[in-house]
Amino acid sequence: FLPLVSTTWHSNDDDVYRAPPIDRSILPTAPRAAREPNIDRSRLPKSPPYTAFLGNLPYDVTEESIKDFFRGLNISAVRLPREPTNPERLKGFGYAEFEDIDSLFQALSLNEESLGNRRIRVDVADQAQDKDRDDRCFG
Repeated sequence: FLPLVSTTWHSNDDDVYRAPPIDRSILPTAPRAAREPNIDRSRLPKSPPYTAFLGNLPYDVTEESIKDFFRGLNISAVRLPREPTNPERLKGFGYAEFEDIDSLFQALSLNEESLGNRRIRVDVADQAQDKDRDDRCFG
């Protein structure tokens, strides 16, 4: 005995498959840049410099393209370390320094956004690491 199979495209029967309700709490409510970034504010520096570490940068990135990426924020300096053996070539990471904590906080919301053809990493620069790297790169 085979159950009767309906050939109509839509039926009002109660046993029609219904998608489970969407949990709207997991949906983004605004463009990523407008949302409050998911950042632990306690990780932010309490005093200047307000420096962001930039990772996975395209090798053809320039200070100008970094400033353009963070346009609208108070960016005071960009540092792009170069390979000691080949000064033409960037190391693929860098630092952006911001004039205020809010600009740094906003910059962190751009983590995983695309610059060139790369999804770049924007994170709080570890102050100790930052100084250490400065000595190695520029010393």
